[in-house]
Amino acid sequence: MIGESNLAAGVVALRPFVPAKDFQTSRRFYDALGFREEPLGEDLVELHLGAYSFLLQNYYVEDWAGNFMMHVLLDDLSAWWTQVEPLDLAKRFGVTAPTPPKPQPWGLTVAYVVDPSGVLWHFAQVLKGQGD
Repeated sequence: MIGESNLAAGVVALRPFVPAKDFQTSRRFYDALGFREEPLGEDLVELHLGAYSFLLQNYYVEDWAGNFMMHVLLDDLSAWWTQVEPLDLAKRFGVTAPTPPKPQPWGLTVAYVVDPSGVLWHFAQVLKGQGD
């Protein structure tokens, strides 16, 4: 059966490598969003948001970054948005302005944020009545 194995038993972390066109700008961007940084070398940092993390690398391929998406499921997207909206990410980092939360037909309310390298982030919450 697919998915049923002991291979997952020893997994202690699952972290994607996220590209950075300008490593220092990306680090400041994620700091503004509340990520805690743990340096892992000259060109690699682990960025933590609560118990979750990803690896930001000083490596960039435009086609990859423009097709890369991250998804964060929140329990209160409205509260998150009230903290993010005043950050003025577009002006501070030269990115597309974040898109305010909007219900989507697939059962989530989603706010979209694009990082300085073009990576698209979906910050989402399950719509009321969907999976409650």
